[in-house]
Amino acid sequence: MFLIAFSSCKKEEKKTIVQKIEIPEPVFKFGYNVDDYRVIEDTIKSGESFGIILDRHHVFYPKINQIAASVKEVFDVRRVRAGKPYTILASKDSTEKAQVFIYKHDKINATIVDFKDSVIVAKQYKKPIKIVQKEVSGIVYSSFSQTMDSIGIKPNLTYTIADIYAWTLDFYRLQKGDSFKIMYEEKFIDDSTFAGYGKVKSAVFKHKGNDLYAFRFVADSTLGIPEYFDEKGNMLRSFFLKAPIKFQYRISSRYNLRRRIAYYGNRIKPHKGTDFAAKIGTPIIATASGTVTESTRRGGNGKFVKIKHNNTYSTQYLHMKSQAVKRGDYVKQGDVIGYVGMTGNTGGPHVCYRFWKNGKQVDPLNPKVKLPEAKPMKKEVKPTFFKYITPLKYQLDNQRIPVEEPAKVTEIIAQN
Repeated sequence: MFLIAFSSCKKEEKKTIVQKIEIPEPVFKFGYNVDDYRVIEDTIKSGESFGIILDRHHVFYPKINQIAASVKEVFDVRRVRAGKPYTILASKDSTEKAQVFIYKHDKINATIVDFKDSVIVAKQYKKPIKIVQKEVSGIVYSSFSQTMDSIGIKPNLTYTIADIYAWTLDFYRLQKGDSFKIMYEEKFIDDSTFAGYGKVKSAVFKHKGNDLYAFRFVADSTLGIPEYFDEKGNMLRSFFLKAPIKFQYRISSRYNLRRRIAYYGNRIKPHKGTDFAAKIGTPIIATASGTVTESTRRGGNGKFVKIKHNNTYSTQYLHMKSQAVKRGDYVKQGDVIGYVGMTGNTGGPHVCYRFWKNGKQVDPLNPKVKLPEAKPMKKEVKPTFFKYITPLKYQLDNQRIPVEEPAKVTEIIAQN
């Protein structure tokens, strides 16, 4: 802004008039003062190439070939794709010749090819991102995905939440009235343009009377990989327990597709389970969290329980004396689901533990069968973890999860 002063003279007084002239601030985009260029915004059409675009903007092929060769280590001009937006900064003179080509990979990332001078430069550009902390809470009335969609949450965040709780919660068996609260980040460019989701910092699901927490935390500083843990420091990406009985058992028969069974006349009959022998009445526990899909008695299986852990894994526990859960119950890893017995076709008290991966029975004790791994949090890390999650848990618990009102969104906005 300039200030210009004018003097006015009269016989007995001198008066100064000050006039303000507003000078607009320069506008910078991608690091360039756009006032110095003719700015052309467009989208690559089907059949267009880098060369065709520059040729249309008065850069000719000897120069185009030089540009392509100079920047190939940073930007392969052959890989420009139809539908991608781009910006050209052209000279303001009568030639309107392109001087800078900006290829936009997405809302945040771009590649800048600058050929206005004799030295041709290509560089990656990332728009400044504003991180906003947000909170969403809701009640499930149909499915989790439909609930999230109804309150304006895009599928990417829904999928992230499903991944976080994959070993704790079966989203296909959420009940009407289950509720949740999630603390997460949203990314913005230019202060107002949504650019995707950031980290999910914490969450809690109220499912069948259980509060299922998830806190993002780096427990192993040497690896630096964040994982999700519950309020006790147990990793949600839980490993399967090696046995469905805690103490005093022995493996009396292993998974064996060519096993001869005396009960069936010593004929070869595949044994697609692992037998854990124990005293009648010994508690049988769930090897991982999930939902009970069957709790019944059938043929040679006797009394059994089957648990679906997610879309990939299910387990089954046969020959029970009695079951401690019913169909539809949600159980956590380590919960008692029944008691060792001799029902069905069995020569002694044991539980036959069966394991499904992608609908096929496999041997979970076979090292070749890749199962999700999770190491427990080290004891010396837990004090730091508990201190870290205290404010996060307070934030989740401070306002009660809704149980009567329709699903709603609340926001807490604070820039990181």
